[in-house]
Amino acid sequence: MVELYKMKKLDFTIADVNEIYSGPVGILWEMLMGEQIHVGGENETEILAKKAGIMKNDFVLDVCSALGGPARQLAKRYGCTIVGLDATQHMIDEAIKRTKTEAFTHKITYKLGNALDMPFKAANFDVVWGQDAWCYITDKDKLICESYRVLKSGGRIAFTDWLQTGNMTEEEWTNLNSFMAFPYMEMLDGYVEILENTGFEILSKEDESTDFAKHCHMYQKKLRDNLKNSIIKNYGVEMFEAADNDLNLWVKAADTGKVGRGRIIAKKNLKKMEFYSL
Repeated sequence: MVELYKMKKLDFTIADVNEIYSGPVGILWEMLMGEQIHVGGENETEILAKKAGIMKNDFVLDVCSALGGPARQLAKRYGCTIVGLDATQHMIDEAIKRTKTEAFTHKITYKLGNALDMPFKAANFDVVWGQDAWCYITDKDKLICESYRVLKSGGRIAFTDWLQTGNMTEEEWTNLNSFMAFPYMEMLDGYVEILENTGFEILSKEDESTDFAKHCHMYQKKLRDNLKNSIIKNYGVEMFEAADNDLNLWVKAADTGKVGRGRIIAKKNLKKMEFYSL
């Protein structure tokens, strides 16, 4: 059984994620989940924004910003200024394209870059933001350290992510992560430990796994009832069958409490400020 501790990682890199989101698989995820490509779409973005206390004067860094859907929603709804950071050029190009006609386009900038080596000065942002994308990151500890570095004193980190929530066989663990090209999934308490060890104060942590399971069923039904013919016509029956088989694995894993989703809000304390100011 794969236990709930720091486990091995699959050999997936930024290059694999770039390939996925530059091709038909990325299109499929948008078809299933909408432009924001995360569970709950605009409603979840609004929930996270309210819990994070997003304000007009905030300078927000959206790490793994994809098509820029959340960035546009935050800029329009709250008037804050946002930088979207993503490692996939196609996503950056598409986000710019979808943003440039909006009245608030001056509030958003997109930048190509690595979440493990963020191209920003220390103490630069009020909020580091992420939605269901950090499961692709190969080193969560370094990601959180980089988030801490670029946040101002008292700044907030607000994110959701897909999680491992129960024990599973080696085969289950490999198949579930491989389908998504995840190197591994963190646990909710694992994220809390990383955050606290880095110097964050946890403001809230929420297990959203029940809602995650409901959405997995929704995506499965949408794939089979609404998207099947379009996917087969444009990408072939093999792609549909592969997506259907693998999504079914996730439905079963979510129903049996092995995978889920969490939401965390934390605040940067002064614990390590002296290190980053050297």
